[in-house]
Amino acid sequence: MKLHNLKAPGPNKKTPKRVGRGEGSGLGKQSGRGHKGQKAGSGYSRKASFEGGQMPLQRRVPKFGFNNFFRVEYIAVNLDLIQERFADIKDGKIGVADFVNAGLVSKKDLVKVLGRGEITSKFEIEAHAFSATAIEKIEKAGGKTNKIQ
Repeated sequence: MKLHNLKAPGPNKKTPKRVGRGEGSGLGKQSGRGHKGQKAGSGYSRKASFEGGQMPLQRRVPKFGFNNFFRVEYIAVNLDLIQERFADIKDGKIGVADFVNAGLVSKKDLVKVLGRGEITSKFEIEAHAFSATAIEKIEKAGGKTNKIQ
């Protein structure tokens, strides 16, 4: 005997509950819904967040501040990290794809180059945004900055 030969015994098949099919079934008249009340009607459905009429958690918790819907979030990449990861690049061109391949950012992230650390190599860096100190340090090392729209 093997697992693929096993079969469930005959009486193991449970018949579905037949509701509203007369008093003899035990589920006639109100069909297991009790007498009257909110849940007895045909169109009853309850919201997932409903808490029985008490003040819902979403409304009890205090809310502060302002969340700007139009805020643009950048992932910061510093110059010392660029110098460390891309020191061996021959042509000196670094784009967003290179940052993704190096594991510094994800594919859809916007990249901003910040000026922490020193850069000694002559790089042409392409990113979505640059800080003023980053631009200054890159150009001082003999590199270029290209801003992507």
